Order: sequence, then structure tokens, then C-alpha cells
Amino acid sequence: MILALRALGVGDLATAVPALRALRVAYPGRELVLATPAWLGPLVELVGGVDRLLPTEGLDRLERLAGPVEVAVNLHGRGPDSHRLLAATRPGRLLAFANADVGHVDGPPWDDDEHEVARWCRLLAAYGIPADPTDLDLRRPEPGDVPTGVTVLHPGSKIVAKRWPAVRYAALAGELTARGHRVVLTGSAGEREIGARVAADAGLPPDAVLAGRTDLGRLAALVAGARLVISGDTGVAHLATGYRVASVVLFGPVPPSRWGPPPERRRHRVLWAGPGVWPGWDGVGSHPAMAALAVDEVLAAVDEVERVVRADRAVAA
Repeated sequence: MILALRALGVGDLATAVPALRALRVAYPGRELVLATPAWLGPLVELVGGVDRLLPTEGLDRLERLAGPVEVAVNLHGRGPDSHRLLAATRPGRLLAFANADVGHVDGPPWDDDEHEVARWCRLLAAYGIPADPTDLDLRRPEPGDVPTGVTVLHPGSKIVAKRWPAVRYAALAGELTARGHRVVLTGSAGEREIGARVAADAGLPPDAVLAGRTDLGRLAALVAGARLVISGDTGVAHLATGYRVASVVLFGPVPPSRWGPPPERRRHRVLWAGPGVWPGWDGVGSHPAMAALAVDEVLAAVDEVERVVRADRAVAA
């Protein structure tokens, strides 16, 4: 058994896709088990190559394994807790970043500023397993009953500092609607209030608020069939990358060099006000780097990605 740990969220799993596929190629005859939250199951299926999901919330414990672990792979973090969790399975080999606190010294050093996709590819490369950081595409789910051709605005984020102000999302939604976009608002059940406020301020109908009404599988289908996605640095942005759907991603305070879409994918644009100095911020609400981004900047980025989409379609025709 090959056991990989990535007990985090949607964007975290999406950025680990190249590493997971590299493990599949490196160990073709072994069972590949991914320790990750059970609710990510629909996305794990769209990644492909994983034989079994081991439900794992946090780093407290792993469920009992059915057999011996030949290789354990820490795609979760630098340790020490994640290292200890995997070491407790008594693997024949542990692939992980070096961490002297747990006596694991044969791995490569951690780099705080590294892009999240490149990080896990570099880890595997250090152990002789090549991984392609551009291998980010996800399987396309059946559309089912979700609308297609819509423009998805995702105003929420589990990290409040990463949220663009709701009033600007409302202004953006209103302008896009006037341009002919069918705008829908996504998010978790806890973000439904934000979506409803944006919809009301933008003059959108209540049924445009899909926050809390789509499970992960339906959200992936919605993004896969969308015209455009606009969000902060969150999981929905990574789904847009995985489906090559035009997107505009608003960054702050974390720079796009660490979590942004790959530059070779021309249908994605990132906006970031830079690290800057933001005196007086009390840590409440949107980070000033997010608040510094204007609606007109986002609309200009929308124009750019839509021009790319039209050019791509003309070439294909």
C-alpha cells in the first residue's frame, strides 16, 4: 500500500494533483490510498488514480489500515505532526520534507516561498519520482442539473482576510449582468448570507444564490461548464484552473506566486496589490491588499480573459 496524506481542503487537493498522479505512475501495481477528509470524495474521483480514500480530519489519528504501508508520503506539510502521524503506520519508507524534530533528515528542505504545486513535485523528485507540475486538469463531471454557461462569483472564503468586500462583488455582479452575463453566487452554507446580500444589492433574483445548495460534485460540474469564474484565493479558483475555465482571481495577503494559476494557462488572470505596507489594519475583515483592488480592475481583467477565450475558439475553428 502507498499512503499519501493531504488532510486539507479543495484548493490543497487540487494543487497536489500532479504529485498524486506521479505516485500512481511510480507505483502502478500498488494500492494508492489518500488520507483526506471524506467530504472531498467527489473531487478525489475527479483527480483519478486514487484507489481508496481514507477519511481523515486533521492530524489527530488515522483510521486503522487494512494492510502494511510500503511507502508513506507526506503531501500535507513540513511536520512535525504530519510526519508523526504517518510514522505511526510504521511504513517501509517515509517520503517527506526534512524535519530534525522527528528525526527525518533525508528529505529535501522546506521553502516557505515556493509555489504549492511545485513544492510537492520537488519533494517527489528528491526521491527519484518525476512529477509534471502542469498536470492539473481534472476529469469533467456530468453536468446534471446545474446551469451551464454562467458566470460564477464566489465572494466567500474560510479566511475572512482573503475576502474582497461584498459591496464590490455586488457592483461587479451588476455590471456583468448588464453586459449579458448570467451571474450566480457560490459558497458554503455558512456563506449563504454573504451571497444573498451580494445578490440583493446587485438586483439578482434569489435563485442566483447557489451558496449552500451545491455539494462538491455539483460545484465542480458548475465550474466545469461555466463561462467565467471570479473569486478570491480559494478552492473554486483551483477548480477553474483544473477545467481551464476563464477566471479572475483576487489575491491578498498571500501572493499569487505561492497559490496562483500557472502562467502558461492564458485563460486565467490574477490581481494583487502587492505586499505593500498596510499600517493601521486591525486584522478584522478584508485585508487592505484585497480592499485595494477596484471593480474597474476586475472588469478589465474579465475583458482580457474573454479575449483569450475568443481567440482560442477562432484558432480551433
